[in-house]
Amino acid sequence: MALNWPEATQRRLRAFAETRDWVRYHDPRSLLLALVGEVGELAELYQWQTDEPPDQARVQDEIADVLIYALRFAEVAGVDVAAAVAEKIDRNEQRFPALPLEEGQ
Repeated sequence: MALNWPEATQRRLRAFAETRDWVRYHDPRSLLLALVGEVGELAELYQWQTDEPPDQARVQDEIADVLIYALRFAEVAGVDVAAAVAEKIDRNEQRFPALPLEEGQ
């Protein structure tokens, strides 16, 4: 069976951490705090935004950091990311039904 994107990325991230002996630091609490820090760095790019958008390369880097820590956290916490996201979307579709389209849309 082919790996989905989250699983393949999690394997790559785990290998990255293992080859640097960082896995011992990747407990749920530490990963969660790192994730919160990265979300803060992303938010900082928009905090006092004027008409000038933030540098796209910085936004891209911070989003990547957020996803990296979220994926590592999910793996350590035993969460199947693909299944969790699919199930959450299913629940949201039930909680928030689509609005009927008006004619001409």
